[in-house]
Amino acid sequence: MNQFTSEFWSWYIIVLTLGSIAFCAWLLWKMGKAKAAIGALPTAAGPGGKQVELTGHTWDGDLAEYNNPLPRWWMWMFWITIVFGLVYLVLYPGLGNFAGILKWTSSGAYATETAEADARLKPLYDKYVAMDLPAIAADSQAHGMGERIFLNNCAPCHGSDAGGGPGFPNLRDTDWLYGGAPEQIVQSITNGRMGVMPALGAAIGDEGVKNVAAYVRTLSGLPSDKQKAAQGKAVFDTICAACHGPDGKGNQAIGAPNLTDNIWLYGSSEATIAYGVNNGRHLTGDAEHTPMPSFKSVLGPARINLVGAYVWSLSNKTPAGK
Repeated sequence: MNQFTSEFWSWYIIVLTLGSIAFCAWLLWKMGKAKAAIGALPTAAGPGGKQVELTGHTWDGDLAEYNNPLPRWWMWMFWITIVFGLVYLVLYPGLGNFAGILKWTSSGAYATETAEADARLKPLYDKYVAMDLPAIAADSQAHGMGERIFLNNCAPCHGSDAGGGPGFPNLRDTDWLYGGAPEQIVQSITNGRMGVMPALGAAIGDEGVKNVAAYVRTLSGLPSDKQKAAQGKAVFDTICAACHGPDGKGNQAIGAPNLTDNIWLYGSSEATIAYGVNNGRHLTGDAEHTPMPSFKSVLGPARINLVGAYVWSLSNKTPAGK
């Protein structure tokens, strides 16, 4: 509720909120003070034979509405709600830029709760900070902890089985964009990854894109137009080899994928490859291209080691519990 662009909006919220509460209070007071003045009202025999006023509203032929105020217990519930709302707005943020007497913020509450949880769990996690990933992966308790951390933080992108999907790497195989050694996995989780495949369509033209796509398919033994592939090789050697290498086997230092195997991050069809060559693959955070975020501040060293050991074990098949 803070950081408004001008004081006007802060006062707008304050006036609107307090005005609404004041109007509700006035309406309750008015309704509880006297019966509604409806004019010459009909009467009927009520409970015990007492004559009562009617509003004139009738349903189903004989179901008449009495001209009575709301029940007192109901009115008191409304009053209690109004008082509660006013006390809340004094203690907590809710009135424009006014932060409340308690100075409570959601970010502050989260930081406090996180610090308390970290302090409580610190003895449990401390022993995993200095351990290497294979040793952690061999510990059945640590393996289970790493799996739960993975499901809570990594599964939305990589899947609950770590099998990945279009644009999200499969973590169960032995193909790694940045390397699958323990230290490389920890590095990826700690600092994140921001891979970029530049768009080449403007540089090589439509025909060049098609030719390169045809050549790339031949690198992994996929069928392709031989004439286009031959023309595409020249373009590949001139432009694409700088990242993917002259043999197309990629470069883990910059996350350039190996194009000679049968593992494809976005798909192996000629149209899909051509799209990537033409438009690039920029991990900008949209629905199709999501960057690998840094978990350094979210998880901390011990949890990173735990989830890193779990990820490492998926492709190294280390038996847990030994």
